Amino acid sequence: MARDYSEIKAKLRGSITPVITPFKANHEIDFDKFAELIEFQLENGTHGISVTGTSGEPSSLTIEEREQVMEKAAKTINGRVPFVPGTGSTNYQETMRLTKKSEEIGADAAMVIVPYYNKPNQRALYKHFKTVADSVDIPIIIYNIPGRTAQNLHVDTLAKLNEDCPNIIGVKESNKDFEHVNRVLLKCGRDFLLFSGIELLCYPMLAIGGAGSVSATANVLPGKVAQMHDAWFEGDVETAQKLHYELMELNDVLFKDTNPAPVKAALGMMGKIEPVLRLPMDVPSEELQEEIQQTLEKYGIALQYA
Repeated sequence: MARDYSEIKAKLRGSITPVITPFKANHEIDFDKFAELIEFQLENGTHGISVTGTSGEPSSLTIEEREQVMEKAAKTINGRVPFVPGTGSTNYQETMRLTKKSEEIGADAAMVIVPYYNKPNQRALYKHFKTVADSVDIPIIIYNIPGRTAQNLHVDTLAKLNEDCPNIIGVKESNKDFEHVNRVLLKCGRDFLLFSGIELLCYPMLAIGGAGSVSATANVLPGKVAQMHDAWFEGDVETAQKLHYELMELNDVLFKDTNPAPVKAALGMMGKIEPVLRLPMDVPSEELQEEIQQTLEKYGIALQYA
């Protein structure tokens, strides 16, 4: 008998913050700061936590480090909110290992990215995700981000996966094609979980029936991002719209360079972390850092530096 995923689908709503992976000056993972970032999220009303997704620099981490980050997150969250680690890779065996690990540590779901660099065709993508889904009992949220993977998961492919794999329960769409995301719910059903990974589409996706967002901006202003979702789900459309536009300037500046470099710069200015990235990523230009600082000041965010 197939497992009933309705309970976890009901829980996976709202702002799921993709927490960054902080590094020390020597480029080792700073697990103490990482735990503090998670607590910062929970104190500000975030509805869920994701790690080792795009904002967590997974391609800069070893597989062992990704497992350590996942384990630390699970221990820190301790069931207080849903936990959805990113477990995908361009390598199939790594994806299998990490997805099974997420199940072992009690994650609520695993977020599996469309394999990047390889550019598999739609038939291969179907086979990849079905094989991963069939190997575990944990719910799967597919992560479609064509700008990073150079391949778009077609709606028909996603719909077939949803039909054939009961534990594929949703998708994070970092997809600027709003016609595409509308058709996801048309083809997959209104109970399929649709999350926005594009900051300016977080509110519009709620309006068409989306479940929430996985927004890098929530690393910096978790309270406001969560409040926008709360307002929408409470039927306060005016407040939700107001917060959508309030967040727009911050959203814009945090994506003037490749994520998560601007987010880490902002968190460094806030005294949360050392704004260190591993090569080939690097810190934003001095000009952009100045713009980030000015934007944070506009939002009334206290700056103290780590």
